[in-house]
Amino acid sequence: MGQDHPDSPDSPDSPDSPDSPDSPGSPDSPGSPGSPGSPGSPGSPGSRRLAGAPEPGARGEDAPGPGDRDFPARTAPAAPSLDRLDAAVADCRACPRLVEWRERVGREGRRAYAGWDYWARPVPGFGPPDAALLVVGLAPAAHGGNRTGRMFTGDRSGDVLYAALHRLGLAGQAEAVSRDDGMRLRGVRVTAPVHCAPPANRPTPGERDTCRPWLVREIGLLRPTLRALVVLGAFGWQAVLPALAASGYRLPRPRPRFAHGARVLLPAEGDGHGLELFGCYHVSQRNTFTGRLTPGMLGDVLRAAARAAGLPAATP
Repeated sequence: MGQDHPDSPDSPDSPDSPDSPDSPGSPDSPGSPGSPGSPGSPGSPGSRRLAGAPEPGARGEDAPGPGDRDFPARTAPAAPSLDRLDAAVADCRACPRLVEWRERVGREGRRAYAGWDYWARPVPGFGPPDAALLVVGLAPAAHGGNRTGRMFTGDRSGDVLYAALHRLGLAGQAEAVSRDDGMRLRGVRVTAPVHCAPPANRPTPGERDTCRPWLVREIGLLRPTLRALVVLGAFGWQAVLPALAASGYRLPRPRPRFAHGARVLLPAEGDGHGLELFGCYHVSQRNTFTGRLTPGMLGDVLRAAARAAGLPAATP
């Protein structure tokens, strides 16, 4: 994920480039897909069906349905736990353009992933419910998270991120290829301000705002243990700031601008711990292939954030 100016405040930081795993038709080599027939893994060749469509009529008449525009705003605040929040996120159908795109990609797939049952639903956050460090990206990749059902899993951006976390001792393994690959994060959770794969990797401002209640609630549920947050790219930075304000953190005026290596202390409103906010260029192919973001640069930001969060981080 990257773009013409991938970390410009005026544009989302994910690409529509021909070598991106997010762009339909791009050349891309799959990782090891996991065991045949398992959730998020290939079944028999050619059996590309959509996984887990929500059941109609599962809610009372007065409750917002997953296809209602206000489903996130009315549902997220009531989620009592991250497990319940993640389940509600995966049901959401509030943005018609995103629903149509994610499901079309799931039906059409890509030759490199023949036989995969695409997740083709919103992708929840991933990581322990007591995480001290939150990493926020942009949105799932069309043939990455939208395929595997887990954030930053099955695409090259995720390869870079999880390898960096593994080098610091914050991930149990360096590769993330499917939901059942045994990946475990230690004190870290990864999420995004938009939970559905968007066309051309460009969610609209309206889609970002519709999805915001999920992020607000996720931060709120993590707040007892959360001490640091890393934002990957300018789009995520713009999306995270209002979510942090709504979650009870005090933003400085003027609001901090995105920059790689930015570090801002956000006091908590009232009682509670403050939060250290870090900016990092996105782990997009455009950034990593061109050297705009190197493994050392990413590792430096993640290591500083881990230490601010009180997590033991290895020194390579």
